[in-house]
Amino acid sequence: MRANRGMELPEDFWIPIALDTNNITLLSPFLVPQDHLGTLGVFYSMAGFMFFLFITGTGINGLTVACTIQYKKLRSHLNYILVNLAVANLLVSCVGSFTACYCFSSRYFIMGPLACKIEGFTATLGGMVSLWSLAVIAFERWLVICKPLGNFVFKPDHAIACCAVTWVFALIASVPPLFGWSRYIPEGLQCSCGPDWYTTNNKYKNESYVIFLFCFCFAVPFATIVFCYTQLLITLKMAAKAQAESVSTQKAEREVTRMVVVMVFGFLVCWLPYTSFALWVVNNRGKAFDLRLATIPSCFSKASTVYNPIIYVLFNKQFRSCMMAMLGMGGGEEETSTSQSVTEVSKVGPA
Repeated sequence: MRANRGMELPEDFWIPIALDTNNITLLSPFLVPQDHLGTLGVFYSMAGFMFFLFITGTGINGLTVACTIQYKKLRSHLNYILVNLAVANLLVSCVGSFTACYCFSSRYFIMGPLACKIEGFTATLGGMVSLWSLAVIAFERWLVICKPLGNFVFKPDHAIACCAVTWVFALIASVPPLFGWSRYIPEGLQCSCGPDWYTTNNKYKNESYVIFLFCFCFAVPFATIVFCYTQLLITLKMAAKAQAESVSTQKAEREVTRMVVVMVFGFLVCWLPYTSFALWVVNNRGKAFDLRLATIPSCFSKASTVYNPIIYVLFNKQFRSCMMAMLGMGGGEEETSTSQSVTEVSKVGPA
């Protein structure tokens, strides 16, 4: 179909919502405000939310990278993956959140189809790196604390390889829509872009792509996280029994248990809405749904650029101390974080 002004819409673009007009050519998300999808208040509220994510996400993740550059003690190979996570979050906040803010304030994807592909690919790439980084963090902690490989020593080269793997896996997940396996189109309120999981065009094989994303980019990382943190908790509990009178060990067990719960919950908050919604649409073809609801999963995933650093960085007392020092708010005290207690616990764990 063709839109006004001679610009061609994505082939078989499908809006699964009851509209007040039959003139679909006037509803191009690249040409005119999508006022049929929401009020001015809705669009401007979303613009404000995306602006908050842009400012906060860029600030906290930029500060993480800056602190790592400034303070040598943060350049531990066990912190490499945290910096990798911060870089991925910066990619999402600087490109995804900023573009969404601008387009929500315009009430349509004003930047055009090419920018939609760029924004969709960049945000998906950063999101996938972030997702796999969470799995790698769990894997690294399992290797270091539970010692499944006996006397294996986790070295900087291993940490760099783990970071590289997250980018390779992210590219495997985000590149296919650029070459015909699914595609990047406006989603939700049509002001941000992502993989096409709700149109009916078999040319792009959207269903198989969604299944691939579910298995490769949700089920596998989530299973890795659950397995590694479960083993970590078992190791800590065994160590606590072996050192029943050790206050530090008992405290470490409680603190790590809380951290694990928060980490798993954060992962689910970020990716479960997206996964559930996409799978529902794929398995219920032909059933109408409110397209505006598709904005919700996108918001949760972009918001991860703020709450993931809070969970993984600000809860790290060493990082928090250096951040406060860089901002002139004190800090610089010796680290007494849970990681130290966990290290003590690991000494009595299984060899």
